[in-house]
Amino acid sequence: MRDDAAGRYALAREFYQLAMGPRHQYGTAELSFMRWSLARGVLAPETADPPGSPWWRAVNERLLRDKAEARLLATEATGTASARSVELWADFIRTPDPGRWYRAHNASIVAGYLQHEDLAATELQVERFMMNVALLRVLFTHAMLVQPRLALGRLAALGPLLADPRHRAVQMFLDLGRSFPPAYPVTAPVEDTILDEHALARMLDYGVIAPRLPALYEFSAASLDQPRLTDLLDDGIPAYAWPHSDRPIWYIGNTGPHLRAIARATGVHLLWERSPSGRRGPHR
Repeated sequence: MRDDAAGRYALAREFYQLAMGPRHQYGTAELSFMRWSLARGVLAPETADPPGSPWWRAVNERLLRDKAEARLLATEATGTASARSVELWADFIRTPDPGRWYRAHNASIVAGYLQHEDLAATELQVERFMMNVALLRVLFTHAMLVQPRLALGRLAALGPLLADPRHRAVQMFLDLGRSFPPAYPVTAPVEDTILDEHALARMLDYGVIAPRLPALYEFSAASLDQPRLTDLLDDGIPAYAWPHSDRPIWYIGNTGPHLRAIARATGVHLLWERSPSGRRGPHR
């Protein structure tokens, strides 16, 4: 399926049908994200015109291979899992529940990120910005389910209701199609892409998630047995395939009193904010 984008999607859907049965409810958000990826063209073969993205293809392949191996081990094959992420998928197949799904899914995604940093570095800056947003969103949604106070503070009771992967509500957090351009490669400057992001998406990213990133990445690193995950922050700023000199870009969208209001509503202060002098810097 490597050079068959539609076949990749069929394989992803088949996993849930075969491993979970015809009435399964898992995979809703994953398949929605994959449909967005297909529409953008990032999963197209590198020989296509235009070609797909080597990085997005590699991370997607890690997820597909982990699930396929886990299903074989859980049903008909003998041997040991090749990675911790495969073990977590096998555990989910044996005892499906929302928390196990997030651990397995995010373990595969994080492993793909860490494994393919070299490919990420070849992508345009705007694409690398989107990679970081995709990562922090999926880590945050996991925390909403299993550590809702960390994720939402005084609104913690909403976390398990909104983040359950069996329900369509979770797509509100994981569907980047509501936030970013639909075509690959993105031709607009990264600054314009950030400012064009939907207001609610920007409120989520900057007002709710950003102030919690250090604690969120520490929680995820421990939960997924991936201590290197915390290295993907630079003093609280997303830094996957992201040089220190480009830190100021993350301050562009963090303006407006509505962001301070949503941050206070969930019990935190903005982590990054323009100072009264207009200079960009951490909130104090």
